[in-house]
Amino acid sequence: MSVWFVTGASRGLGAAITREALDRGHQVIATARDAAAVLQAHPDTPAGLLAVPADVTEPGQLAAAVQAAVAQFGRIDVVVNNAGYGLVGAIEEVGDKAARALFDVNVFGALNTLRATLPTLRAQRSGHVLNIGSVGGFATAPGVGLYGASKFALEGITEALHGELAPLGIRVTIVEPGGFRTDFLGSSSMHVEPASIADYAAGAGPVREALAHNDGRQPGDPAKAAKAIVDITEAAEPPLRLQLGADAVERVEAKLDLVRRELDAWRHVALSTAI
Repeated sequence: MSVWFVTGASRGLGAAITREALDRGHQVIATARDAAAVLQAHPDTPAGLLAVPADVTEPGQLAAAVQAAVAQFGRIDVVVNNAGYGLVGAIEEVGDKAARALFDVNVFGALNTLRATLPTLRAQRSGHVLNIGSVGGFATAPGVGLYGASKFALEGITEALHGELAPLGIRVTIVEPGGFRTDFLGSSSMHVEPASIADYAAGAGPVREALAHNDGRQPGDPAKAAKAIVDITEAAEPPLRLQLGADAVERVEAKLDLVRRELDAWRHVALSTAI
């Protein structure tokens, strides 16, 4: 039995991960800005569930949540950085306030969570960090570039963290989901900036329309995603990256092919710059 610490646990993938972990007999510290929302998502209130209020942009709340977790369960084995939201808009259309608010949650919120939980994992010399990224953090698209940038940042953080924590016996994985049928494309999780610049109708417009059309039609099953995520914490050699969904696999493969083609085409230029 493991002890899980999950942010953004009141809905979407966070709620599904919490449910899957509890169903397998694990104990879960489930955090959200409103702990009551966590209890509403899990009305049976299993004995292994500890719902704690914690806004990931508030380090003091996260520290208190970790303190409550250790007091209740004695340890933390798996940290799930799940809290986050999406942002639609061409790069130039997104205002500074919206961009900074996004990074405060998706990037700095993850860093706050890591600073709060990693001292416990380091003291144990064990554990697993799961950063919930997105396929858009590996291969982004017009109209969602700043959301993609926040997840690109999480990719970089995860790669470095993997090397820093491996000698301490702590494993690190970033999960790159494609489209899953949660409320992520709804107004509660996706902020949409106004289409204020007509010149971007051709570049960003189709993505705006596709996202609006696909709400509730995503191909992925969140319960199956949660099962896959919990499964890798039980693997002897978990991956650094885990793609989820056929759409995620397709986009990653296309990006890898593009990078390889351009690297080969421009290799002579790259190698021409030596002293």
